[in-house]
Amino acid sequence: MAATFVIFLREGIEASMIVAILLAYLKRLGLERHFRDVFLGVGVAFAVVLVGGVTAYLTLKTYAGSRTQTIFETVTYLVAAAVLTYMTFWMRRHAPSLSRELRERTDAAIDGKARWGLALLAFQAVGREGLETMVFTLAIVFASSAHGVIGGGVAGLVVALVIAFAIYRLGARLNFAVFFKVVGVLLMVFAAGILADAVQNLQELGWVNFLHHALWNTSGTLSEDSTLGDIVHSFFGYAQQPTVLQVTVYVCYVAVAVTAFILLGRSRPGSPGAAVPGAPVAAGSADASASKLPSSIP
Repeated sequence: MAATFVIFLREGIEASMIVAILLAYLKRLGLERHFRDVFLGVGVAFAVVLVGGVTAYLTLKTYAGSRTQTIFETVTYLVAAAVLTYMTFWMRRHAPSLSRELRERTDAAIDGKARWGLALLAFQAVGREGLETMVFTLAIVFASSAHGVIGGGVAGLVVALVIAFAIYRLGARLNFAVFFKVVGVLLMVFAAGILADAVQNLQELGWVNFLHHALWNTSGTLSEDSTLGDIVHSFFGYAQQPTVLQVTVYVCYVAVAVTAFILLGRSRPGSPGAAVPGAPVAAGSADASASKLPSSIP
């Protein structure tokens, strides 16, 4: 539950903030009539991701306990870890220019008089986040029991929407730089756990045949089958009987990824440390209607 909560919270805030930037910019231009096009794109993206996720899950259930499921799980783990790492680093580097890029693409859609342009823009933005979330959720379901996965996802999404609504409508202040930095580090730890699960599957399949003896056995103290063990396993990658290769991959990934993630933030001189929605603007400013929205997502 903890893992899906963080995933849905992070992805939900990112997706909702992208939509909020689009809506605020359209409002500033006096084009509120195009809100429906944005919401159309969001709705279609949500439906496609939901149907795709449910279909994938139901299909895989037919192979429960088989070698085919183990192979698919392994591929899902590796893809999820790769996408999670890329997505986190990409957002860390490109966040300062995200708002500007979205406004430019919105202008292009409006200038081209393509009514479906805005719907497609919203579909791409939300669909990308939704696809990432679907892959991560499938990986979590495979890595732990299904108990609490849906609850954690729903709770994370609700909190994300509440935060986005507060920022857009109430002018709340939130330090996005700190938020995405902390969540980014947590997601790196989560990705390390997914990689460790992939290594375990590769060794069980017989595709990797070295460093396979167990370092310890803590099943008597904290079993992965217990509620607490399941939570710690799904979020931090805890294993009650890990192999040498699992521990090596986990430690090396965390050390390299977290260090690179932190150093990347320090190497961006002049990047905003915090977004300050609701900041005062000059009377009569043409940007007054968008003053409740941060210019970027740090």
